[in-house]
Amino acid sequence: MTVPELEQLRAEIDSIDRDILRLVAERVRLVLRVGEVKRARQMPVYDPAREKDVLEKLSKSPPEPLDAATVRSVFERLIDESRRIEQAHVSRG
Repeated sequence: MTVPELEQLRAEIDSIDRDILRLVAERVRLVLRVGEVKRARQMPVYDPAREKDVLEKLSKSPPEPLDAATVRSVFERLIDESRRIEQAHVSRG
């Protein structure tokens, strides 16, 4: 692989990373809205059944070349961080 080919591939990765970041921010904005609904209804932030369901659905049929363990790991982290942000948001409100 030549250096220009490597640079092109890295530029494509950078572009995808920006898209992922934008989508994560959009997801967190929705999480915060969910947190507001939960707070208004005096519901807990943590919903283990919902988290289990989400992880099971996403890791059930991972797209190639991903495997279920990778998908589960990525989304466990995303959910953990989303919950942390939601808890902080609800505490401020």
